Amino acid sequence: MSGHSKWAKIKREKAGNDAKRGQIFTKLGNAIAIAARHGADPCMNPALALALEKAKLANMPHTNIEEAIARGSGAESGAQMMEMLFEGYGPGGIGIIVETISDNRNRTTSEVKNAFSKHGGNIAESGAVAYLFERKGVINVEPTADADTLLLAAIDAGAEDVSTAEGETLIFTELRQLHQVRQKLIDQGIKVLDAEAQFVPKTLVSITDQETATRIIKLMDALEEVEDVSATYTNFDIDDQLMAKLNQT
Repeated sequence: MSGHSKWAKIKREKAGNDAKRGQIFTKLGNAIAIAARHGADPCMNPALALALEKAKLANMPHTNIEEAIARGSGAESGAQMMEMLFEGYGPGGIGIIVETISDNRNRTTSEVKNAFSKHGGNIAESGAVAYLFERKGVINVEPTADADTLLLAAIDAGAEDVSTAEGETLIFTELRQLHQVRQKLIDQGIKVLDAEAQFVPKTLVSITDQETATRIIKLMDALEEVEDVSATYTNFDIDDQLMAKLNQT
């Protein structure tokens, strides 16, 4: 398992620096609404429990959360939300997966395609890129000096793998085990920073050219700016020195 995604780390850093709160709340609200379709009680709906936790960490207003739950559970009338997945390629031949939540298929498709085409990428057929990734549960925990103890705790909780790199400690699980492993880690006193289902790249594409790296970041940023996009995944690897140069330009 390739494990750490350079793009995942870049996204988190950007979120802390320049994220638009209104856009974040829209994305979180859509995720809550989709999860709530399977039940409005987070105690009985692990997906909703995780979505609510993310919203609370982002300081999403309680009224927004309640409205999203009502919208998804059918308690409030409105446009039907749908999940769509797009696959594509970016500069340097990198693979990209884009998850969206939308009430308008045509609008979302058009905006995602435009983001790809304007920044040197292109949409691919279904399955053309997905095979480069694995669907896994990914739990981001607070790093600890006692790596052996953390590893044993993760294995005991039912995790598949533990990876420490890029200043992060990630625990990987089977998708259906995500909520259970997360709760067991919390019960053992381990601080969980985030937990979600992700597309994890099986291998990484090394990017060493600055121009290509710049185009990749612009494409990924453009995709993230699409309001209906809920998550983006890619398999590029830009080394820290090159990334530092990009941040200076």
